[in-house]
Amino acid sequence: MAQDPSLDIELHPIGGDPLPLSQLLTLFPLAAVVLDPYTHESSWLLDTARRILNEFREADVRVAYLVTGTDDDGAARFLGPLADEILGLADPDRELVRSLDLGTLPALVAIRQDGHLLGAAEGWNPGAWTEVIDALVALTAWSRPEIPAVGDPAPYAGTAALG
Repeated sequence: MAQDPSLDIELHPIGGDPLPLSQLLTLFPLAAVVLDPYTHESSWLLDTARRILNEFREADVRVAYLVTGTDDDGAARFLGPLADEILGLADPDRELVRSLDLGTLPALVAIRQDGHLLGAAEGWNPGAWTEVIDALVALTAWSRPEIPAVGDPAPYAGTAALG
């Protein structure tokens, strides 16, 4: 079961200096799709992640792709042009994944500004992702993206987060 993360964990924005998680939460909660660049399962969800995160770009939410197990250059290569649209973060040693106690990737996490976990969904389970999205919608009074939508992959379990 996912848990509140440590706010001291450093994440590496693509093309920027490392920042502690606490700095990413100073103005807005964080909604991140957590991906493993070494698995097909995470790549299958890139278009869906883009659609969901784009829905919240204008809301009072910081949206990001969180790419695990690589540095910011590796995250940029994995995300390709998506990194130009939405913040890309690298978690090279999977410290945030470990701190959140995520067992499976891809995942969707929402972290409130006070550092408490608003919700987490592991693997591609549209029902579980909808619960996290609904909590974020309730927090922000924003519109809800359709999940699943036409073109989204069929549900799948994902792969071990700390493999």
